[in-house]
Amino acid sequence: MRTNITRQQIHSPFVAKIEELSGQNLLACYQCGKCSAGCPSVDQMDILPNQIIRFAQLGMGQELTESKSIWICASCMTCNVRCPKGIDIAEVIEAIRQIVLRKRKDHVEVKKLTDKEKAEVPPIALISCFRKFTS
Repeated sequence: MRTNITRQQIHSPFVAKIEELSGQNLLACYQCGKCSAGCPSVDQMDILPNQIIRFAQLGMGQELTESKSIWICASCMTCNVRCPKGIDIAEVIEAIRQIVLRKRKDHVEVKKLTDKEKAEVPPIALISCFRKFTS
């Protein structure tokens, strides 16, 4: 699969919004992969934590906002602890969640999941889904 990246994507309002909401400099990441290596939810993700950062760096907003990984992330902060550059990756993922939620589009509707589906989802992921309804 070939993806064309434009200068407009890299300097897009989407990238600026992620950096603003997360307080992180996306370009500080040099893709060592330590965040993904330590992530306890990585086997359920379609885009790994280091790939989330790369996609964000490249302005690939549609791929990120449609990813199930942003909802699978348990916000356990393991990625943050492992990052040699001190990037709060969980904050970046939360920023992407916020962008999606501000569009008022739910990715996971827990009430519509069957009991079997709920049993297969890590409990922390369900908690993360409910978290958006608390203040």
